Parts: sequence; structure tokens; C-alpha cells
Amino acid sequence: MKTIILTGGGTAGHVTPNLAIIPYLKEEGWDIKYIGSENGIERSLIEKEGIPYYSISTGKLRRYMSKENIKDIFRVAKGIAEARKLVKKLDADVVFSKGGFVAVPVVLGAKANGIPVVCHESDITPGLANKIAAPFAKKVCTTFPETVKYIKGGKGINTGTPIRDMLFEGNKEEGLALCGFDSEKPVIMMMGGSLGSVKINNCLRKDLDVLLEKFQVVHLCGKGNKDESLDRRKGYKQFEYVSEELPHIFAAADLIISRAGSNSISEFLALKKPSLLIPLSAKASRGDQILNAESFRKQGFSMVLTEEDMTEESLIASVNEIWEKKEELIENMNKSILSKGTEEVMKVIKNAVK
Repeated sequence: MKTIILTGGGTAGHVTPNLAIIPYLKEEGWDIKYIGSENGIERSLIEKEGIPYYSISTGKLRRYMSKENIKDIFRVAKGIAEARKLVKKLDADVVFSKGGFVAVPVVLGAKANGIPVVCHESDITPGLANKIAAPFAKKVCTTFPETVKYIKGGKGINTGTPIRDMLFEGNKEEGLALCGFDSEKPVIMMMGGSLGSVKINNCLRKDLDVLLEKFQVVHLCGKGNKDESLDRRKGYKQFEYVSEELPHIFAAADLIISRAGSNSISEFLALKKPSLLIPLSAKASRGDQILNAESFRKQGFSMVLTEEDMTEESLIASVNEIWEKKEELIENMNKSILSKGTEEVMKVIKNAVK
């Protein structure tokens, strides 16, 4: 039996791809361990899967000057020492790192013990953690083809992102029933990430009269963002957040309006759902969503509307345009190997062991 150590944390985006490959690893008989931070989001997500979880000291990796940097240098140094001993004790055959600040000590610990490392980078431009980890990795898997050029030493390989199997198990009729919809009109699904997007929420709601003439709208608006005055609006259903229901709602959706987080848009690709992407503005981020959205536009999977250009009129126009082009977008997605990210990443992991 081969042993694999999974690592990654800090945000759900650094854990979700690990969750996606766990069923495949179990099916093939791997012994799976996870190394994360003591109190990170990854702990609860992984322990639900029944995977042994080991914690190490961590410090945040920053690109800017901060008083906390000095404290975190010592935390990272302690984490490296702990990871080195832990990796040796677990006697793994390979380490798969999804990134985030907790992953760096684990990668360095694996390298010190002569254990091969495979990393995965979600965004087009590598994050700081993966920039540090990449020189110690055997291969770096990428979500986007553009990312390969940033990985030195010929280590980059474009695989796409592992996708959770549960998302493919949705039932369209159940999704329609959850929303109180019928099968007469197509369904738009709007989602703005786990926290929702106030700007998109407001614009969508102002456009409801026009949208509901042609579509039904299911709106994942984020915690605290429901508008109860719209609860009885026929053809409109809002949720603050969904979990087990998500696969069914995906199955019911014909078109998605969303931000452009890497994991989310990779799920749209795998599910063959045409999407209108409204990336987070560069004023509020490092601009990675803008690059993600542009890549999907170039590959013919999505259309893009910038936040700065979003108005009631431009949102309606973009929805109508993408609806006319939906068959073309679906055809492009069907041709892409990036929709099979889980299988491709598993190949890289097994080759690293060999």
C-alpha cells in the first residue's frame, strides 16, 4: 500500500481539490494522511472525510512589510522542523500540495526526506506559497495553460483542477423542485462566492423584471444578503448558502452568472455550464480573477463582463448574448481535456511515485 500526504490550507480553495482526489485515492487503496494548521478551515473539512489529520505550526506568508512578519518567521521555522520529523514518521511515498501558507513547511520537510512532491496552482500567476515550493517539487500541475510558462525547469504541466464527484450526482428535477421552478423556462444560477457579491446581487435584483420574462433565477446571494421582500416572487429563489443541495441546483441551471474564482469556474467547465463571469475588481484583489476570466473567454468557455462595466443594461445584454452562444460554448467545453482535472492530476501523482 502506498502512502500519500496531502497538504494545503488557509482557505477552502486550498482544500477543495484535495477533497476531490480523496475518493480516487481510497478506491485505489492509498493510505492517506493530511498535514495542516492547528485551527485552519482545512481541519474540519478533512476530519469529516475520516482522514488522519496532523497539525504543525504555521505563519502567514506576506509580500508586504508587517510587524507580524518577525513573529511568523519563527512560526514558519518551527513548522518546518515539525514537518520534517512528521513526514519522516509517516513514511510517505509522495506529497501532494495544494498551496497556502501551511503547505510550504510540508514541502520543505518532504524534500529533506527525499520524498517526491507534486504541487497544484489554481490561479494563472503562482501564489507566494507555490513560488517558494515549486523549486522543491517534481511537477507543478496548473489549472490554466498560461501558468505553465511561470513554472521554471520544465516542471509545469497543465492538468486542470480536480473536481468533487458529488457535483456530477445532481438531479435536475430535484433542483427545480428545491427552487419551486417548472421546466417551462430556462434557469439562471447566480453565485458570488461563499460570501456573495453585494454589487452583483443588487444589479441582478434590479434586472429581475426583465430577466423573469425569459428565465427563472436561482440566486446564491451569500450570508446576510437575502432580500425577504422578494421571497414570494414567482420564478425567483434565493439562498444564502447551499451545501448538499448544490449538485441538484447545478443540474437545474442552464446558465451561470458568477465571480471568477479558479475552483468555481473549473466546476462550471467540468459540468459544461455556460457562464457569464464578472471578476472581482483589481481594486479589491491582486487581479487573479480578471486573468482567470480572460483565460476562459479566450478558450471559448465563458463570456466576461467587468465589474466597472456592469450596469443594469449591460448585464441584460450579456445574458442575452451568452444565451444565444450557449451551444458554441458547450461544444468548446466538451473538447477540453481540462474538464478531466481529477484524472489528469492523479496521473501526475502516480508518475511521481514511479
